[in-house]
Amino acid sequence: MAFLKLLKKGNKSSGIAALGNTLLAIIKAIAAAISGSGAMFATAIHSAADATNQGFVFFGSALAEKEPTERFPSGFGRVVNLFVLVAVTIVTIMAYETILKGWGLIQDPHPASNIWLNIGVLVVAIIVDGYILIKVMKEIGVESRAKLEEGNIFTNAFKNVSLAAPPTRLVFYEDIVATSGAVIALIFVVLSHFTGLYFLDGLGTLIIGILLIGIALKIGYENTIGLIGVAAPKIVEERIAKIILGDQNVVDISKLRIVQEGRDYHVESYIELKKGLTLGEADDIKYQVQDKVLEDPGVVDVTIGILETDDQKDWQVEKSNPKKT
Repeated sequence: MAFLKLLKKGNKSSGIAALGNTLLAIIKAIAAAISGSGAMFATAIHSAADATNQGFVFFGSALAEKEPTERFPSGFGRVVNLFVLVAVTIVTIMAYETILKGWGLIQDPHPASNIWLNIGVLVVAIIVDGYILIKVMKEIGVESRAKLEEGNIFTNAFKNVSLAAPPTRLVFYEDIVATSGAVIALIFVVLSHFTGLYFLDGLGTLIIGILLIGIALKIGYENTIGLIGVAAPKIVEERIAKIILGDQNVVDISKLRIVQEGRDYHVESYIELKKGLTLGEADDIKYQVQDKVLEDPGVVDVTIGILETDDQKDWQVEKSNPKKT
């Protein structure tokens, strides 16, 4: 029962994408077996890899929501990065197999049969992957809390993807490659059939494999630094700073450090309070500020120290940048 409750907290984008890509992998594999198309085989492998990855990441994102324990007092936020790195390993293996398949078809080209079956399956794949891509772009908007520019969901997704949770970023990048891969496969399947240049089928397969390698490197790098623990984006720092300085008794921020673990933020700060407060009053203000910062959905813990103002402005809110370190 507890496990099912935990699963409900898993990343929705990766869960939906895993189900969609499982269906696509089965359909494409059947089409590839019937037609013998290398490009179709490449997209089937790609969908299988995506389904496996996104399944891994869904379970990892659910596990990351576990409450901290005595043995793991910092919680499980970085677990999702570890699961994503496992997924990247699978993508790399699949990419290697796809490249080998493509190179083999270039060296020994042969015609594929059932052209209309291939075209039909790839059109379905473009529609399904395109739908998943639109869903995940909307999810990026929700997670980043960015204002959507009218009619510009794609640009906004690219602009704010760094603020989304690691699983959402994985699905976004993978689905861009999946959708573009299906388009590439469709183009090369049609060209190969109607021009008689059968090596083009292998060339399309090779290109899809190279795209997979590129996305594996991109996601692998992002999640490696996430696993180590990385500073929060500037926009998050600015948001937290505004919350802190929103209290009328806080006159400045002497230090602000925000570490991102998975999709969680850990905040540590020293704040300067106005002069003339008693120790008890200052203590109450500290807890009041902590509670306000914890209301931010991404923040999981806050540690705040209090200082009396030195009458020097250390923090520039508009730039989210301290004048001194």
